[in-house]
Amino acid sequence: MASAGKTGYKWIKRAAEGQRLCDQSRCPHRQPSKTAPEMEAAVLAVRAENPAWGGRTIRAVLEAAGCEKVPSAKTCGNILKRHGMISQEESLKHTAFCRFEKEHCNQMWQTDFKGDFLLGDGTRCYPLTILDDHSRFSIRIEPKSSTIGVKESFIQAFEEYGLPDAILSDNGSQFAGFRHGITQFERYLMDLDILPIHGRIRHPQTQGKIERFHRTMKQEVLRQIPQNLLEADRLFQYWRWKYNEIRPHEALGHKPPASVYHPSSRALFEPRPYEYPVGAKLYKVNNWGYLRFGVFSIYLSETPILKSALAIWIPSVSVTAISRLLRSTPTPVFSLIAASKNCNPCPFPGVTYVTLDTEIRPYRCGGTP
Repeated sequence: MASAGKTGYKWIKRAAEGQRLCDQSRCPHRQPSKTAPEMEAAVLAVRAENPAWGGRTIRAVLEAAGCEKVPSAKTCGNILKRHGMISQEESLKHTAFCRFEKEHCNQMWQTDFKGDFLLGDGTRCYPLTILDDHSRFSIRIEPKSSTIGVKESFIQAFEEYGLPDAILSDNGSQFAGFRHGITQFERYLMDLDILPIHGRIRHPQTQGKIERFHRTMKQEVLRQIPQNLLEADRLFQYWRWKYNEIRPHEALGHKPPASVYHPSSRALFEPRPYEYPVGAKLYKVNNWGYLRFGVFSIYLSETPILKSALAIWIPSVSVTAISRLLRSTPTPVFSLIAASKNCNPCPFPGVTYVTLDTEIRPYRCGGTP
């Protein structure tokens, strides 16, 4: 390959001086805006301690720590890329699908069970998590030996943080009723005037915030396997404190959730028993959760509590008219009361269907009188 004489003499001179036969760096001799080696080392140190944190989070942490001349989030990301700590492929996997957010704290809590995993002692751990939708504040992380007993866990959360307006969950048997009936847990929530909401079946994007929370928890906590439930609880509680109090959240303007969240003004109370109107005719529900009305069997709920309490008003009409209504109603009617002609208007709200971004199949039945 031909080359200019000047270029040839340059390579001969470099070879004679023992220099490498390659092009020299074209970088400027002075780079005032270049990240200082000490700051680059600080970025890498934060990343090494928190392998799941990206450039924006690391920048917010360094600024909160009082560091001077902290590089931009993009520069922090480039530093991580240069050292092989993140890749474009991994970043694309975590692109957001769609978002919704409540305007205030405690308008909605999201809850779910993180996928179970094997502990060091051979037992399995089922972490129950509760997250505030607006502030992303972690209300509770409780390692459990099974997926039963969610009511007791929520009672402890209510005692500490008050009552939310609604709770969003999936359609797991712990939260949702069989055949669109009502579980004991749902009935308890409605007695506290809390709306139980369920995401669309096989559509985890509805609970996107808590799914993202689970991914973060897996990346930052479950890299080490706890020996037993007690050790898992200590590990979760330390990380929950760090997540709420220290870890910046991008959706909150790089503020930690604890700086945004505040407990609910509605304190936990003991639900009042139902009082039925004078002259109301009550219908009993059998042990299988069905109401017998004429020739119709209407499924209500799996919970024994509802068999004597849940009520929806049926106006003073004939049995024939009610039977005709049942025949024309595609969704089973939750009904326990038929009123006499002289009764006052029903104090119980009816079944109300609500939607959220057309991705929710929630319901609310009954409620506090």
